[in-house]
Amino acid sequence: MRGGSQYKKKRKRGAERSIHPRNKYSDHPPDFKLLASLYPSFSPYVFYSRDGRPSIDWTDFNATRQLTRILLLHDHGINWWIPDGQLCPTVPNRSNYIHWIEDLLALDIIPNSHPNADVVKGFDIGTGANCIYPLLGASLLGWSFVGSDVTDVALDCAKTNVQNNPHIAELIEIRKVESYTGTREDQDELHSGVIESYHKLPILLGVVKDGEIFDFCMCNPPFFETIEEAGLNPKTSCGGTPAEMVCPGGEQAFITRIIMDSVQLKQSFRWYTTMVGRKANLKTLTSKLREVGVTIVKTTEFVQGQTCRWGLAWSFVPPSTKLVKCHVIKSDLSFMLEGIQRKYSAIDVLQSVESFFSSGGASCKSDVALFQINIRASKYHCDALLNDRTLETFKAQSCQYAHTTSNVSDGSNSLSDELHFRISVFQQIPGTLLVKGSLQQKENQGMLLLIFQHLESTLRNKFC
Repeated sequence: MRGGSQYKKKRKRGAERSIHPRNKYSDHPPDFKLLASLYPSFSPYVFYSRDGRPSIDWTDFNATRQLTRILLLHDHGINWWIPDGQLCPTVPNRSNYIHWIEDLLALDIIPNSHPNADVVKGFDIGTGANCIYPLLGASLLGWSFVGSDVTDVALDCAKTNVQNNPHIAELIEIRKVESYTGTREDQDELHSGVIESYHKLPILLGVVKDGEIFDFCMCNPPFFETIEEAGLNPKTSCGGTPAEMVCPGGEQAFITRIIMDSVQLKQSFRWYTTMVGRKANLKTLTSKLREVGVTIVKTTEFVQGQTCRWGLAWSFVPPSTKLVKCHVIKSDLSFMLEGIQRKYSAIDVLQSVESFFSSGGASCKSDVALFQINIRASKYHCDALLNDRTLETFKAQSCQYAHTTSNVSDGSNSLSDELHFRISVFQQIPGTLLVKGSLQQKENQGMLLLIFQHLESTLRNKFC
């Protein structure tokens, strides 16, 4: 199928990287010629190049709004509209975010302990007049949503978009964000270090009701510090009001407030997620998440045309070892050691890795020139490396650690009773090292994950 130049450019840059495989548009980008023939309201915005390729003027808000309306109607059965000036979302990109959250929820490592485990409930922070995430999530996957916002225009338009789709209307609640009800001292304590002048309205804390439990929250935050900054891209026109696009401190300040709210709400959400507009902010925000004690952080990349965004997710739910299965855990594990003291080098870290495994009786063969160690560890060595509580939990819950029946007369051990893996240390930038573990066979990935987490904690305590 033939689509516009923006979609073609995206696919040339690598569709595997940019579009989620379950995205409706991963193999079939929008066919502008077909859509123009089916929907007369879209036809005036479609023009053709000399070689006959259809496209639209991406700087024309009316054209991009009409494209979004037609795609939602044609591909998703959603009736949709927004007034002039409101933020106009792109459907393929927003679908990527929905499918990424679907992937997060499928990860067993963060267990689902909610009473109604079969019902997925999400919270859309700043749903906007377009209400795009609740509409897509409900229509694609049958999820229920609470969508929050602060302006009357956004709330009224979002409600209209929901009501115009009665087949999913019962799944979506639009909730107004009221003024913060706590004391000024409470607000200062919760958001210390964050720019306080941003509307003085809550984001999650004070909007989520007592006793409410959600599987996830999601957010397309205000990316910019000024409305002038928001209008610097002359190649696109997606609209957007100051309330949608701008906040003091930009996206970093806004997302930091989400993080601080999550510290208070903790396990009210299985996953906290947000979109990030600047890759440089990922490192700062990830470090902040480590500081507040999250149990896991996940990131991804969303690419559409020449626009790149990143997804950031975290959780406070204790990881479940029973999730450590071959189809979930990759054979390569890694972590970053940041802020290493100057007196230490990569050699020191490599030697500590060798000492860590040798202390449990594992066989280690170092290659200093390549900064790597080849390790063989029996299940008994693994037992010694893990503390009793972690080991017993693993034995009780993980199918990966189950003892297999073997013929002891030949004295052989099954592959499931021994780990063969390699630990490598890579210099990234001064003060930062990447430690990577590669399993040589697919068995016992769950055990390696636990040992690797223990190794990470040990190295951080010593060097960072």
